Amino acid sequence: MIKSNKTKEKIQSGSPAIGTFVKLTDPSSVEILGLVGFDFVIIDSEHVGFNKETITQLIRTAELNDLTPIVRVRKNEEVEILQMLDIGAQGVQVPNVNTENDAKKVIESVKYSPVGNRGFAGTNRAAAFGLMDGKEYAQISNKETMVICHCETKTCIDNLDSILEENIDVIFIGPMDLSQSLGVLAEADHPKVKEAIELIIKKVKSAGKEVGIIAANAEEAGNYINKGFRYITISSDQGMIVNFSKENLKKLNQFKNIK
Repeated sequence: MIKSNKTKEKIQSGSPAIGTFVKLTDPSSVEILGLVGFDFVIIDSEHVGFNKETITQLIRTAELNDLTPIVRVRKNEEVEILQMLDIGAQGVQVPNVNTENDAKKVIESVKYSPVGNRGFAGTNRAAAFGLMDGKEYAQISNKETMVICHCETKTCIDNLDSILEENIDVIFIGPMDLSQSLGVLAEADHPKVKEAIELIIKKVKSAGKEVGIIAANAEEAGNYINKGFRYITISSDQGMIVNFSKENLKKLNQFKNIK
């Protein structure tokens, strides 16, 4: 049975929702993130070689731990998006949405008629394997499923006004990809990138949509929340392991030579 999407409800009420990317295949990673209190997880199938069986188990674990399961799909492709939603994702993050036609394609793939044209199978996992009424399932899915489109190129910024006319919930900024598009690769703090981010925020907020981004830590996330971001990801499960390990090993170096 489809659950209410607590992350969607939270950001629509004006409150920030906090999540993180999942790059590890072990469901215990998702379980821990739920137990410590995150609102959502983004299962990163764009940058990680997950198979669909693994993604299903990660989604199932998220559901059991009160997390909204979002999948970052590999590409803006109908079957790619369809399969992630059919196995239970409550939203998709779609990279490389650069034009109005790209945005229309996302909506067509995510939403059932009359909003879109998603392929209908009433016996999938999201529909409780056929135990839900088909029409009811389609209506609830259209209401609860989140659409998050990445804005990570100059082309997207140029076309953002028309992109925002589509039925999108969140525009997600990718600072590193944006830096590459603006000719300052890996310089997320470059004035060009900061200026572009401010412009994106202005356009998204003016359209009555929400804006999201990835933050390295809680302090950075807080700064983004103050700027109006309501869909915030902090690092990833892998990143948290790396950062905790580096920080503590650096502190412990002072004790290495003590006898």
